[in-house]
Amino acid sequence: MRLLLVEDEPGMARALVRGLGAEGYVVDHVVDGPAGLEAARFGTYDVVVLDVMLPGASGYTVVRTLREEQNWVPVLLLSAKDGEYDVADGLDYGADDYLTKPFSFVVLLARLRSLVRRKPGPRPAVLEAGGLRLDPATHRVHSDGVEVDLAPREFLVLEHLLRSAPAVVAKNTLLDAVWDDAEDPNIVEVYVGTLRRKLGRERIQTVRGVGYRIAP
Repeated sequence: MRLLLVEDEPGMARALVRGLGAEGYVVDHVVDGPAGLEAARFGTYDVVVLDVMLPGASGYTVVRTLREEQNWVPVLLLSAKDGEYDVADGLDYGADDYLTKPFSFVVLLARLRSLVRRKPGPRPAVLEAGGLRLDPATHRVHSDGVEVDLAPREFLVLEHLLRSAPAVVAKNTLLDAVWDDAEDPNIVEVYVGTLRRKLGRERIQTVRGVGYRIAP
C-alpha cells in the first residue's frame, strides 16, 4: 500500500512514518500544503493522510482542490480541532474521513484499512445536477446561475437529494437524514414544496410511492 503523509510536525511525522512502515505501508512524506497537493496530483497512492494546519495551504484547501480536479484518492484528515463544525467542514470539502489529535495508532490503522477497502468514487466539493449548484462549504445554492437563499433545513434536504442524484430518495430517508427527532413524515412534503417554489417545480420530481429525485 502506498500512502502519502502530509504532516509538518516533525515528531508526529517520524512516529507515523515509522509505525506505518512497520505495518507494511510504503510512505512518502511531505511537510507543506503545496507539496502535498503536487504529490497527490502526480503520485499513485492508495490513501492520503493530510494534516489540516499546514504551511502554504491548509489541508482543507488541498482536499478541495483535488476534488475540484476530479481526483478521488481517499483522504483522511488529521486535526487538533475536534469541534463538530470542524469535522463537518472537512467532510464537506471532500475528505473521506476525519481523525482528531491525539489519536490511537490502532484506530488510525483501522480507519486506513476501511478507506483502502472502499472503491474510490466521486466526492465532489460542489454538488451539481439538473441546473442546480450547491456548495456545502460556503452554504450557497445557485439555480441556473442565480443564487437562491434557502433556510437551513431546505438546504439539507436539497443537499441530500443532490448527493443521491440521479437516484430516488425515500421520504423516510430524508426524514432520518435531516430531522434528528421523530416527526410527522408530512414535514418532508412541506419542505419539498418550499424548495419547488424557490427553485422551480420542475427541479424536484416525485416518484409516486417511492420518494423524490432531482430532475435530469
